[in-house]
Amino acid sequence: MGSHGIKDQVAIIGMGCVPFKEHWDKSADDLVIDAAQLTYRSAGVEQRDIDSFWVGTAQSGMSGLTLSAALKVEGRPVTRVENFCATGSEALRQACYAVASGAYDMAMALGVEKVKDSGYQGLNAFPIPNDGTKRNLTAAAMFALLLPAYAETYGVDEDQVRLAAATIAEKNHYNGARNPLAQFRRETSAESICQMAAVAGRLSVFDCAGVADGAAAAIVVRAEDAHRYCDNPLYVKALSFVSGTGGGVIDPEFSFTTLPECQMAAEDAYRQAGVVDPRAEIAMAEVHDCFTITELVLMEDLGFADRGTAWREVLDGTYRLDGALPVNPDGGLKAFGHPVGASGLRMHYECWLQMRGEAGPDRQIDTDRSLALVHNLGGYPGEMVSFVSILGTEPG
Repeated sequence: MGSHGIKDQVAIIGMGCVPFKEHWDKSADDLVIDAAQLTYRSAGVEQRDIDSFWVGTAQSGMSGLTLSAALKVEGRPVTRVENFCATGSEALRQACYAVASGAYDMAMALGVEKVKDSGYQGLNAFPIPNDGTKRNLTAAAMFALLLPAYAETYGVDEDQVRLAAATIAEKNHYNGARNPLAQFRRETSAESICQMAAVAGRLSVFDCAGVADGAAAAIVVRAEDAHRYCDNPLYVKALSFVSGTGGGVIDPEFSFTTLPECQMAAEDAYRQAGVVDPRAEIAMAEVHDCFTITELVLMEDLGFADRGTAWREVLDGTYRLDGALPVNPDGGLKAFGHPVGASGLRMHYECWLQMRGEAGPDRQIDTDRSLALVHNLGGYPGEMVSFVSILGTEPG
């Protein structure tokens, strides 16, 4: 059994997010400061009100000094965390549990990454090139294996699965084009993506998330204190984190049609939140679309589609802004960009906007449901960590 959960014990009272892009004119310190200031204003608090801080970063700092030096925080604990691409979500998870424990009244989680002018680019460039004794497949190559495996397992024409993956990119670029904070703000068609040259398997560059600089943050308090600061907080219903064994990469039976850690994290989160039918109860989802085929498989691992049917749901428009279950209405990693330490908190930021009706006329979803889901993963098929949270607009 996983966590007993902290359902309705903690609430988010403020969030902020900077644009995700190539910030050639800003340092990591600048991004930390910008995200923090946006978040303080959102919550209506000052830095001195915050009792403890968690900062998530994969490549832009090695300690709490990543935050405390930039913000000039004195006399407060600052903890740096890292958990692959789920780093930002890990920072939020730990801040929430710290408040729920009673140790602190108010905590901040901030994620930041500044990699575009680092000299080496992309997730596989850190650590820098080695002697060749470690895995040498790129992330794109590993996730590209999902597409033909899915087609073969479920008896679907591979070209149809390829079109479905490209349709996910089309959807997320459509959403990102309407988001002023997104890295890529131009629409593109699934057909044009299918015609592009492949970079790994049958995935093109437009099937891959962009590498960006960025920062995002959240402030959390005990649920009973939330309305002292905020008229419409988001209540934490579930926080689940699952770390796999890494055995899938050497298991000849590993199917490449499911990401087991993601399914387990989702099931644990649903148990914590009391969700029985996620497809019917969840208003929107932010999921880790590091590659388009990943989002497709996640629709089944998260219970948003029956096994072997997500490709058809994608083509039918189920997950579009005006669909039955909008997924990645902010553009996702694909269009919003992916600064590793910040992505998980960026996903929560979109839930913050959407569930409070503040996403703007071009992107605001229309729903009478009160729950939002965030899914954030790190690693590769077969060796992965996975996070799922559920947030709600009402306690109880």
